[in-house]
Parts: sequence; C-alpha cells; structure tokens
Amino acid sequence: MLSDNITDKFNRPIRDLRISVMDTCNYRCPYCMPADKFDDDYRFLKPDERLSFHEIETIVKTFAEFGVNKIRLTGGEPLLRKNLADLISSIRAIPEIKDIALTTNGQLLKKQLPKLINAGLDRVNISLDTLNPDLYYKMSGNKGQLYTVLDAIDAAHNSSLKSVKLNCVVQKDINDKEIIPLLERFLDTDIVLRFIEFMDVGTKNDWHKKHVLSFKETLQIIENKWDIQAIDANYVGEVASRYHYKQHKGEIGFITSISKPFCQDCSRARLSADGKLYTCLFAHQEFDLRKHLRNEGSDFLKRTIKDIWLNREDRYSEIRHELKDKKEKIEMYVIGG
Repeated sequence: MLSDNITDKFNRPIRDLRISVMDTCNYRCPYCMPADKFDDDYRFLKPDERLSFHEIETIVKTFAEFGVNKIRLTGGEPLLRKNLADLISSIRAIPEIKDIALTTNGQLLKKQLPKLINAGLDRVNISLDTLNPDLYYKMSGNKGQLYTVLDAIDAAHNSSLKSVKLNCVVQKDINDKEIIPLLERFLDTDIVLRFIEFMDVGTKNDWHKKHVLSFKETLQIIENKWDIQAIDANYVGEVASRYHYKQHKGEIGFITSISKPFCQDCSRARLSADGKLYTCLFAHQEFDLRKHLRNEGSDFLKRTIKDIWLNREDRYSEIRHELKDKKEKIEMYVIGG
C-alpha cells in the first residue's frame, strides 16, 4: 500500500528508479568513458564502497512506498557485478515493483541471460552503435566484439523477455552512416531500435553541439528510405518518441534530449553504486542515501527521499542554453544514463 504519492515542484511524480550496481565497465566508449581519461590507473569504487544487495533492496522498498514501480539496473556495465540475478530476485519479490529492466553493452549477456530471466528480469536494452566490426571495436574503446553482442541480441530476442531494445548513440561523421544498416538488420522484427542524440552528460566526453545529429536530421535520413509515422507513447513520461513503419513491421524510437527536451514528464530518479541519489541525468548535486541508511536507518531514509523529491526542480535539458554558470555534472558511467 502506498503511503504517499509525492510530486516535485513541477508536479512530476516519481515512478522510475535507475540503479547503477557497478561503476566500472569493460568498454571505453568515447561518449561515456573515454580511455584517455579513464585509464588503467583510474580509481573506481572498491567492493566495500558499493551498496550491498540488501541495501539496494531496502532503498527500492522505500521508493516503492512513494510510487516507484519500475526498476532499471545499469552501470558502468551491470553484468560485471557478481550474482546480479540474486538482486533481481529480491527486487522481484517487492509487490509494488511491476517491471525490471537491464541496460548493458551486451558483451557478457548471453551466458548470464537464462539466470537473469529466471530471477525475474522483464526487459533488456543493449547498446549497439554500428554493424561495422572495425568501427564497433573503435567506438567501444578497442574493447568490444560486435559478433558476441549480436549473438546476445539474438538470444534475448528468442527468449521470454517482454521486450528487447537497442540503443544507438548517433554522432555526426562517426556513425551517422550506420542508421540505415542498423534499421535494415532489424526490419520486420519486434526489436525496437532507438536513436539517441549525443548528450552533454558529465564533463569528460568532449561534447560539442556540432557533433550532435538531431532528431530531425535522423528522421529525414530514415524518411528518405521508408514511410514511417509517429505513434502514441506507451505511458506518460516515456523517454523515447515512437514511430513505426507503414509498410513493415517494427518500431523506431528517438531520444531527443538536445533538440526536443522532455523534462516536463520526467519521473526518474537515479542511484549510483555507492548510494548517491541524483534527480537528473545532468545533475551536479548528489544526496548520500547510503550514509542515512547506515547511520540513521530506514525511517530517516524515507523522510530524506521524500524531502528530496518534494524539492526537486530539475529541467536541465530545457534550460541548458540559458545557463551561464556551467557546473560540473555527474558522469554517465556513475548513473548509467
């Protein structure tokens, strides 16, 4: 039973909690964790600095009391966290949680997939920026093997998962020529391909607007090849704008944080692997939930979360071009997008 359906200062409820279980990653994608800034000497969290599975479960239960019913596990690369299926199983047992999703680069997915599904995983999002093996290797920071990921996508597609989505971050003059090949590969399937505008998350990915291929530009490329049309969102606050083909089976999504912000419906909170809460993907402020949980207990934690959300007023994507004071933002790998 919900104790309190809270809303923030823009009357936005809280429905989604995205949990980073691991800050490390086996890739070094330039738009997230560029190798020159995250080398072998970079200090990531030690195991005892991360939230335990029990602590994550306690935090999820608390958020569920405020209306959260969707959980997404992210990283870094979440499949680097040992025994992840155990966490999924404990979250699955929370009555209010209706949907559990995983975002992954897919390199370790195929082997772990059966256990994850048996534990209660509902959906998976897999990063796929190109079908060119050499470009894929380069875009993963010389770490990823394309065909391993394609095998994992096939395994996920043939499983009992409710949905499989592919996330493609598009950058001008890097992988913008991959839009059509990617769509052709998954045409007439129920795998949803989503094109994400290159975002200014964090401060280490050398973001510049000139590298952004906008929603309109991507849409034009696709419309030059196929007839597609917009369809309604599945629910209020859905991240992607949805389209489908008129003559083919299949759905395409567009995540338009740069050219067409969607802050007004954002119902997402983000939890880092060390227990910091962030109320925006572009946040510069953090709230240490682990400290409250370990020192004051779950009742104080509940009051803290309520106070944080009631005072939330984030809308960075809507006002980014008005901001003169460019504060340092949390990095993508910390909260997983």
